[in-house]
Amino acid sequence: MTHTYHIHGMTCNGCRGHVEQTLSKVAGVTSASVNLEKAEATIEMESHIPIETFQKTLLDDGGSYSIHNVGEHQQHPVEKAEKPKGKGTGIFYCPMHCEDDKTYDEAGDCPVCGMDLVEEQNLSATTAEQWTCPMHPEIIRDEPGSCPICGMDLVPLQPDLSAEEKTYKKLSKKFWIAGALTLPIFLIAMSEMIPNNPLYDVMEQKWWNWIQFALSIPVVFYATWMFFERAYRSIKTWNLNMFTLIGIGAGVAWLFSVFGMLFPDFFPPQFKTESGAVHVYFEAATVILTLVLMGQVLEARAHSKTNSAVKELLKLAPNKAVRVVDGVEEEVSIEKIQKGDTLRVKPGEKIPVDGVITEGQTTVDESMISGEPIPVNKIIDDKVSSGTINGNQTFLMKAEKVGNDTLLSQIVQMVNDASRSRAPIQKLADTVSSYFVPVVVIISVITFAVWAVWGPEPAYVFALVNAIAVLIIACPCALGLATPMSIMVGVGKGAQNGVLVKNAEALEKMYKVDTLIVDKTGTITEGKPTVEAIGTSKGDYSENEVLQFIASLNSSSEHPLAEATVKYGKEQGVEVLKTENFNAVTGKGVEGKIDGKKVALGNIKMMEHVNAALSTDFQNEANEHQKKGKTVSYLAIDEAVVGFVVIGDKIKETSAKAIKALQEKGIVVIMLTGDNHDTAQAVAKELNLQDFKAGMLPEDKLAEVKKLQEEGHVVAMAGDGINDAPALAKSDVGIAMGTGTDVAIESAMITLVKGDLHGIVKARNLSDAVMKNIKQNLFFALIYNTIGIPIAAGVLYPVFGLLLSPMIAALAMSFSSVSVIANALRLRTVKIG
Repeated sequence: MTHTYHIHGMTCNGCRGHVEQTLSKVAGVTSASVNLEKAEATIEMESHIPIETFQKTLLDDGGSYSIHNVGEHQQHPVEKAEKPKGKGTGIFYCPMHCEDDKTYDEAGDCPVCGMDLVEEQNLSATTAEQWTCPMHPEIIRDEPGSCPICGMDLVPLQPDLSAEEKTYKKLSKKFWIAGALTLPIFLIAMSEMIPNNPLYDVMEQKWWNWIQFALSIPVVFYATWMFFERAYRSIKTWNLNMFTLIGIGAGVAWLFSVFGMLFPDFFPPQFKTESGAVHVYFEAATVILTLVLMGQVLEARAHSKTNSAVKELLKLAPNKAVRVVDGVEEEVSIEKIQKGDTLRVKPGEKIPVDGVITEGQTTVDESMISGEPIPVNKIIDDKVSSGTINGNQTFLMKAEKVGNDTLLSQIVQMVNDASRSRAPIQKLADTVSSYFVPVVVIISVITFAVWAVWGPEPAYVFALVNAIAVLIIACPCALGLATPMSIMVGVGKGAQNGVLVKNAEALEKMYKVDTLIVDKTGTITEGKPTVEAIGTSKGDYSENEVLQFIASLNSSSEHPLAEATVKYGKEQGVEVLKTENFNAVTGKGVEGKIDGKKVALGNIKMMEHVNAALSTDFQNEANEHQKKGKTVSYLAIDEAVVGFVVIGDKIKETSAKAIKALQEKGIVVIMLTGDNHDTAQAVAKELNLQDFKAGMLPEDKLAEVKKLQEEGHVVAMAGDGINDAPALAKSDVGIAMGTGTDVAIESAMITLVKGDLHGIVKARNLSDAVMKNIKQNLFFALIYNTIGIPIAAGVLYPVFGLLLSPMIAALAMSFSSVSVIANALRLRTVKIG
């Protein structure tokens, strides 16, 4: 019989395969097939098996999955450990991304590689501004005062340690315990090298062996027992990793020593000392484990620095804000601010949420999110962002985005998501890692056999020591960390400079881009158009009436050019008329009905769309403005062109410099615009831009991207409008201006907070630095293992008489991962703009 069940908790193909394998092992199951997309398992069984049996099997296997009948709510929730009280959301992830972007609800170690999980940083509420009573900790207030129970002054409530700080402290404590016990074991063992060992005057060697054994027990079974747990789980699930090798190597050394101490007569003479006691390796086992533990401590400390960029962004989030209600000011917690609230921001304060200035003017330091050090002037109706710093004037603002909707929160979330993503180059490391541990174990076995057969006496002792050294020196973690560490640091570095990367793939593709397509309005130009002139056909409508129809029709449009005409119309005091049947024709213009007349406004293609004839004289007059780089929109009423509006949009100061810098990097820059040829040519000439195309509709931009890709180019597209979204999505790397529309930003892989072309230069420099760093890490990890494993196996002994002690191998292994992380941290000092 066949049953279909719903599986809860799967997030990747690794989960799917693991669940499928686990269910297949249940007695009575003939086959099990798991579908990740549907989250369903189809199980064929000889006879009916209760669902409880499957659930127990999944729980016993240590997974975080549950099974229940399709259509039912989850009946058998997975038992989870209590969520730690660290900062943040409680979302933890593997720093090596073993299961792609899978996250966990509690701290612990990765079920695949065994690495300690890392806690995601986010803008959750902090307790830094809360107060409590030292005698009655249950009393918590948002402001200082006295305890309502005992009257004592309240003191600031100290926030709980983050999960990574707790992990670091726990590992540090275990390391110092292990070190204190390992040192005397090491000294006792090394004393054998002293002639007439004075320790043997105190007691016989076998009793010193017992002391080493006693001291090693807390090291093995308390301080470093987690390594053996991880090794056991890795073998049980066949997710072989670094801890598999450590567990086998150190475990064999320790168990051999215990067995030799208890049953010395079992071993041949070559394993024994002059006193007849078997040579033990308690010092090798404990030193190996302690050094590995030291490496974990150093990694825990280094990991805390890889996401330092996010932590710096989190510090920007203010805790309090001044809300104005009916003219009365009150200080409130940031969580209590609602959309539409009026807030007062005083000189030097952090702006609490995203919003728009309603009264006053100021300068704002936006360097923390845009990377640009020069303060920006802000007046009424200008937007301001959470976390930026007000200058020396006060102003009122209306809250528009609060909580997780603020720009700062979105930046932090984007950085977190990108940090957990996998770059295509990581496939190389994944492929090597999948074969790594089994190959190392085979090499270790071969090493033992070769030394046992052809090695000098005592051959078996040499064989054992060198086989253990091979297991210990191999480090798959260095290979696994090579890419994600560089991505994490690089993405954070970009965020600090106003370059928001959606995923790791974007960084790798940006490194390969050879062609850049840019839009004109809002990308090359400032996107703040102004009306410069109104033209009429000298017919039935005056200049004021033409402006009235233009402003009335555009009042229903959200296009920047439309907003400029509406604003100009209001300044000129024209009355905005009601528009009916409004319709926006993408890439052409808008149309509607005003006072019973069919009205259309747009470019020449819009005039053709509504069958409005355009006289040669009238078009020549408009062309004179277009040749100066101005945009002209024609007005048609009842299929007759009656006027036009001339709109100017200043080219951004950084555009020419940025285009030149990109061209010097070998990138071909092409401008595609929906504007007419004369306007596009004027802008291109000012920028020394040779490649441009005018009159481009959204489908034309999309076709151009496809054409370039078919020719073998790696194409990046930069734009800010809805009409750019299709091309942004199709391009290899879509780059959205942060000042543009949400649709464009959603379609892009990279977002530039400030919204100018210089951000693209930063993005390219960042991708260059990150990819170079990744290649350095991969080279280091591969070369380290390629050289280290043969040396540990003893290839230098026949020529130089050199052997690598397992303890030295452990030290080298521990520092290999730390070295990879340290190299990735160098990205924090790279200048990208």
